Amino acid sequence: MKVFGTYTALTLWRVALLYIVTMLCRAIFVVYNIESFDIAYGEIVGLIAGGLQFDTASIIYADGIWLTLSLLPLRLRERKWYREILYWYYVVVNSLAIVAVNLGDAVYFRYTQKRFTAEEIFFADNSNSASLVLKFAAENWYLVLAGAVLIAILAFGYRRNAKITRTKNLAVYYAANSAILVVAAVLCVGGTRGGFSRMTRPIAIPNAMQYAADWTKANIVLSNPFCILRTAGSGGGNGRTEFFSAEEVAEIYTPYHFPPRGGEFSDRNIVIFVMESMSAEHSAYLCGDIYADEEVKGYTPFLDSLMGESFVFTKMYANGKRSIQALPSIWSSIPSLRKPFMLMAESLGKSRPLPRILRERGYSTAFFCGSERGSMGFGAYANAAGIERQFSLEDYEKQHGKDDFDGYWGIWDEPFMSYMGEELDSLPEPFFASMFTISSHHPFVVPDDRRADLPEGKTKIHRCVAYTDGAFRRFFAENRGKEWFDRTIFVFVADHVSSEKFAPRTRTSPHDLHIIGFIYTPDGSLHGKYEQPASQIDIMPTLLGMTGYDTPYFAFGRDVLNEPCDTPAAIVFDGDYKAITDRYVYSFDGSGIKSIYAIDDTERHENFYGKIPSDDIERRIKAMIQQYYDHAKRKTYIIDDDTVRQNNGCR
Repeated sequence: MKVFGTYTALTLWRVALLYIVTMLCRAIFVVYNIESFDIAYGEIVGLIAGGLQFDTASIIYADGIWLTLSLLPLRLRERKWYREILYWYYVVVNSLAIVAVNLGDAVYFRYTQKRFTAEEIFFADNSNSASLVLKFAAENWYLVLAGAVLIAILAFGYRRNAKITRTKNLAVYYAANSAILVVAAVLCVGGTRGGFSRMTRPIAIPNAMQYAADWTKANIVLSNPFCILRTAGSGGGNGRTEFFSAEEVAEIYTPYHFPPRGGEFSDRNIVIFVMESMSAEHSAYLCGDIYADEEVKGYTPFLDSLMGESFVFTKMYANGKRSIQALPSIWSSIPSLRKPFMLMAESLGKSRPLPRILRERGYSTAFFCGSERGSMGFGAYANAAGIERQFSLEDYEKQHGKDDFDGYWGIWDEPFMSYMGEELDSLPEPFFASMFTISSHHPFVVPDDRRADLPEGKTKIHRCVAYTDGAFRRFFAENRGKEWFDRTIFVFVADHVSSEKFAPRTRTSPHDLHIIGFIYTPDGSLHGKYEQPASQIDIMPTLLGMTGYDTPYFAFGRDVLNEPCDTPAAIVFDGDYKAITDRYVYSFDGSGIKSIYAIDDTERHENFYGKIPSDDIERRIKAMIQQYYDHAKRKTYIIDDDTVRQNNGCR
């Protein structure tokens, strides 16, 4: 065998071979299931680009040990026995983790419409699993043959006996190879995270939607062992979820809605502002009592003025404490329970979120976020939700330059809202648009030229909240009077509460979930207060009711304007399950109610468990949990045709 070069060059070749084999596995997967995919030529490049990102993570997961051992700056790796260990690790592990599992995916997908995850690998309890594997292998012998060819490519392409040029200068050898190892480690970290930006989270299965037009095609982007290892530890951890029969659970709590005809806001534009960390305590309108002795009466004066003319949820609660939990709750009426929905493999299922429903009704759809495109998984979820156009930091800087970057997360809220107004001018009506604000995020900075104009406040976030409030004031000043403005429903809702607390009561439940939430119509046709508990999941059904949507749909929330409820309650997950009524907060640990406290009993002096009835609330919590995990298991968040035909009633 001729001299190959350096260990680094040889290792790079072997890694490249893994990419080739993994991509060939993907091609086989697509061909085998071609009837499930309707791939346009324009989608191919995006699918391949996304596939490379997930292949990178898969290769690092499967071969991280091999890669480390291959790049160790030691003469030991020149020993024949050491090289043999590396060779057999490479061939055996990748034959199983890359070739066998990915080709097995091809067969499995035909029946389940999903990739292998930890649930199938680690939690399968079939006693005949081995015989089933053999049976499927016999029926799909051509895939076995293809697998053998791919394994042969790995084994012979490895260049097991390649000769390496030795560096005689030991100082150079150790220094250079140590540097290479460090660079490789850094690249591996970026590969598993999906990038190096501070706005990048470790990629999860739902991130595949960033590259796919629908959830089915997202499976083309995915690869294993990423899917298995990324879900390891999440399966089987939800506890008991089967509390009632299918018939009984549907009577207690159902996500199926059968709306009546009507709706006085038909075909109006909808704009949803998702506001970073906008706790209710920032608002004197909602929490005036905590500002009674304060010189500054709240930090949202403009939003407070709008609330005086709006329909206000006085007891709006967040369905989580993380930004990634907000969008599914608001757009799709799907909460996050034990795990953020956006990070669940099961989120890649059939769904019809609000943007998609409106798009089917002829709305144009857009999402605005001043951070980098795709950051925080927002772009992927927006794509999955039916958003046609996304506007991000990159789009803003193409038109307005780079002077408005905040140095941390993205474009300051004020200029980015102005940019949003410009783009709304060109959107065909009716339109749905949503914006995620970012300037009230840690590390809590504001533009230098605005600091003197803003109140310092009692916490680090107050000045930032006041800045974002001012950005809304400017947005309304710039856009009020435009033709589309008066035809628009504006929704304001926080993603979660602030990490910075001012009022003592906001440190205890449910006040630690209390957020700003209201609906503003410029003509004043909708106003008043909804003083019963509500949560983010109620936004979507309420908007559908307002716009006269009369087709059955799926949502865990309810239309607060049109769907009565005997016991209004917000059900959220905050370490445990909580049901919040107008008087009490009930805590449910997965098996039963354990405590009941009065809303205002922030010191938790008296537990009312056993002193007041709780059976109805407990049944409702259990029914919601059961419905949630049942639909997650089936990966479907739509109302099926059979249910529509069988059901003539309402929720």
